[in-house]
Amino acid sequence: MTRNTAREIAAHLAYEWNFTDLPVGEFLDRRLAPECFAELAPECGLYADAPNAKQAQYIRRLVAGVADHAAELDDYIARYAQGWRFERIPLMASAVMRVAMYEILYMPDIPHGVAISQAVQIAGKYESAEVVKFINGILASFLREEVKD
Repeated sequence: MTRNTAREIAAHLAYEWNFTDLPVGEFLDRRLAPECFAELAPECGLYADAPNAKQAQYIRRLVAGVADHAAELDDYIARYAQGWRFERIPLMASAVMRVAMYEILYMPDIPHGVAISQAVQIAGKYESAEVVKFINGILASFLREEVKD
């Protein structure tokens, strides 16, 4: 499994976590179990291989971080979503942006350009071209205004 695949799985799980009442740790324990990957693999090739320990740690760090900082990340999204009410933003688009913003803010080992380009690439699989352009614009504005290198 590549880091890009792990990032996409993290976006899936960040999205899915919106629909559960489980604590994020318990949710991740269930969703990252090899049995869960084996069950999902026939439906989605993304789950063909269960993550190794390093990949699982990366996914956990992303999803738990997104969960812990959801209000902060959503505030950034709302602030830069010009012309869109937060409620109008598709949940998968929000999940993708939260993952990228979390990487930019809290994972200094991830280059900012990689976080944004991967977010745009992942979003392209699930959202319309208009939404992908919107995501790219929000992330670029966020980086320009909030992150001072």
